[in-house]
Amino acid sequence: QLGCQAGDNAAVAANCQYIFLGVKPQGMAAMLADIAPVLAARTDRFVLVTMAAGLTMDQIRSMAGGSYPVIRIMPNTPASIGAGMILYTLSDNVTDAECLQLTVGLSAAGRLDYLQESLMDAGSAVSGCGPAFVYLFIEALADGGVECGLPRAKALEYAAQTVCGAAQMVLESKQHPGILKDAVCSPGGTTIAGVHALERGAFRADSMNAVCAAYEKSKQFSK
Repeated sequence: QLGCQAGDNAAVAANCQYIFLGVKPQGMAAMLADIAPVLAARTDRFVLVTMAAGLTMDQIRSMAGGSYPVIRIMPNTPASIGAGMILYTLSDNVTDAECLQLTVGLSAAGRLDYLQESLMDAGSAVSGCGPAFVYLFIEALADGGVECGLPRAKALEYAAQTVCGAAQMVLESKQHPGILKDAVCSPGGTTIAGVHALERGAFRADSMNAVCAAYEKSKQFSK
């Protein structure tokens, strides 16, 4: 239906213009070692597209056995529904036309943003790992609703839509989240009482710690 062809790694390495390296960083060296002879035998141009956290473009080239053009991307799981955040960076021998073709091809998956490679691990710790942190928050919001008497299905719907809407407000209004938060917190009201409870639990500090822990873990793969 989609006009796609099935194949194995060797067939992809031998024929495709953009070769997506969709393995975990721990498995990258072995996978590239298998296809390195196929890549070396090619006489036409191709681009390696890596999604592995922590691995630099130079490391990918070294594992692949050549100074091939490399585009490093970091998508997140919401890309599967067209709502992803996709970071990308380019090796110096990727052409403008190749970059444009890839970014246009990925545009249906969500929002794309160029980021210099030295910041990719930091960006990945926010957008790549962030959905898991947000899912925990949605689950916790819903659990609180259930404790207060809401049916589980309704609590989950309310929590998920609230997070979705709040995120959209940040993106579309361009206002600082603190300003948007203050607009919800009436003096002496229910919301500020809840914010106070979150602050007592070090909610913001724990969220920052989660991003920093993910960042430190990703740096281990580049050593």
